[in-house]
Amino acid sequence: MSLQTLRHAGPPVFPSSCARLLMAGGVLLACAGVQAGEESRDGTVSRLARVTAEHVLNVCIWPQYYGVSFRNPKSGAITGVDVDMARAFAAELGAELRFVDTNFLRVDSDLKEARCDVAMTGLAVTPEREARMDFTRPHLRSDVYAVTTLNSRRVRRWEDIDRPGIRVAVQAGTYHEPLMRERLRQAELVVINPPQTREGELEAGRVDVFMSDYPFTRKMQDNHDWVRVIAPPSSYRPTNYAYAVRPGDRAWLQRVDAFVAAIKADGRLRVAARRYGLEPIVLEK
Repeated sequence: MSLQTLRHAGPPVFPSSCARLLMAGGVLLACAGVQAGEESRDGTVSRLARVTAEHVLNVCIWPQYYGVSFRNPKSGAITGVDVDMARAFAAELGAELRFVDTNFLRVDSDLKEARCDVAMTGLAVTPEREARMDFTRPHLRSDVYAVTTLNSRRVRRWEDIDRPGIRVAVQAGTYHEPLMRERLRQAELVVINPPQTREGELEAGRVDVFMSDYPFTRKMQDNHDWVRVIAPPSSYRPTNYAYAVRPGDRAWLQRVDAFVAAIKADGRLRVAARRYGLEPIVLEK
């Protein structure tokens, strides 16, 4: 498991999320009951108490998520809207920030087993995940998009995807896996497990198309001249994205949620999203 540490010297220089909510005309309810010593539902001490005492914030990210939480393979630099927000949250808490690599298959166990305190990596809010993790209010919302090759003769329109003989790839553990398993009637579903990638399988010709979301398809368009992105002709499955914590930790969930409310209210979320070309999928409320 890879860690990258970013040190924050001195106390935070910005007002807390609760103070920001008040300045923005928000309500105090978002901050009510957030006590560092409060226990979580299973009787263990809240992560809020640990972060407050140790001044360390461990944040789970999927480091391949372009525009959200992306590690440059050459420089090692980590960038993205959720990376910027993690830095802002750590600064607000007066904590040292440590990024912990995860993926969509194991992020719930990383939270439950305390390898990280919060997942800030554009997690889609699905019923399956809500049974395993607690989510803040959503901050992004994306529909589903298809990615194929420019010279593909088999998939040229959205209507070509669900046809006999078409191999449709999804990343294991993403919400696209159960969605396409439910929606496809004639095409073959191919689930891609690490270290293989959807784009690698597509370029090699082992699949005809893969399904993804707005941020990842931007990566494909920005970095590859052989891809074509196909948008659905109408709304297909818009999905909310949010931050996640281990289940039952009420105090910590409220503290993270207050931060999300604040970055929406004061514009920090929109500014960061614009920086990475994701402003169209920001949720204001």
